[in-house]
Amino acid sequence: MSRPSFEDLLALMTRLRAPGGCPWDREQKMEDLRPFIIEEAYEVTHAIDAGDRDSLREEVGDMLLQAVFVSEIAREEGSFDIHDAIEAIHEKLVRRHPHVFADVIANDAETVLSNWEKLKSEERAAKKEGILSGVPTSLPALLKAQRLTEKAARIGFDWRRDEDVLEKLDEEVGELREEVGAGDRERLADEIGDILFTIVNLARRFEVDAENALQRSNAKFTRRFEHVESSLRASGTSFEEASLEEMDRLWDEAKSRGL
Repeated sequence: MSRPSFEDLLALMTRLRAPGGCPWDREQKMEDLRPFIIEEAYEVTHAIDAGDRDSLREEVGDMLLQAVFVSEIAREEGSFDIHDAIEAIHEKLVRRHPHVFADVIANDAETVLSNWEKLKSEERAAKKEGILSGVPTSLPALLKAQRLTEKAARIGFDWRRDEDVLEKLDEEVGELREEVGAGDRERLADEIGDILFTIVNLARRFEVDAENALQRSNAKFTRRFEHVESSLRASGTSFEEASLEEMDRLWDEAKSRGL
C-alpha cells in the first residue's frame, strides 16, 4: 500500500467538510481554529525540547492539518486555497534569498538577516506598513517583546552599550520601589511591565532567547519544588505543618543535587 500523499490529505479534509462528512469538522469556522493552531505550535516545540522524534513526527502532522484546515475553509469561501498559500511562501522565499537565487553576496548568517530585514522593509513600504507591523498581536508577551525590540534594533533604535541596559534596569527597579510604597496597583503593573521589557532587551543583546530562558527557569523551579513536595510527603509532613525554614532547607538540598 502506498503512503498517503499531500493531495490525499487535502482530499480527506474536503471529505470531512463535505455534506455527509464529520459534523464537528463541518461546524468549524476560521476563528474556531485559533486555539488549536496555537496549541499545536506549542506541542511541536515541546517535542523538539524533549528530543522526542516520534512525538515530533505526530505533532508536525497535527500542525500541518491546521494549515490544511484553514486553507480548506478559505477555499470554500472563495478567498484562496492551499496551493495559493504554497505559491505565496515559495515566491517569498525566492525573493528574500537573493544570495541564493540572484547575484547578491552573503557569506554569513548576519548578512543574510540584514538583507532579509531590508527586503521586508521594502515590502512594508510598498504596502505602507510600519516596521513593527509584522509582529503578530497574538504572540505571548515575552516573545512579542523580543520580536519588537529585534526589529527596532535592526534599524538602529537600540542602546549603544550593554551597560546602558543594565543602568535602565536599575532605574526601572528604583521606580518600582517607589510605586510599592504608593500602593497604586495600576502603576505597579506598569513598572513591572517596564522591568520585564528591559530584561527582554538585555537578553536580546546577550543573544539569549528570553522565552527559552524563562522556560528553563520554570522547569528548574518545578524540579526543585517537586523535591520539596516529595521530601515532605516521605516524612509525613504536610505543607501546612512544614515551616518555611524546613522548605528552604529542602530547596537548598535540591540545588546541591543539581536539580
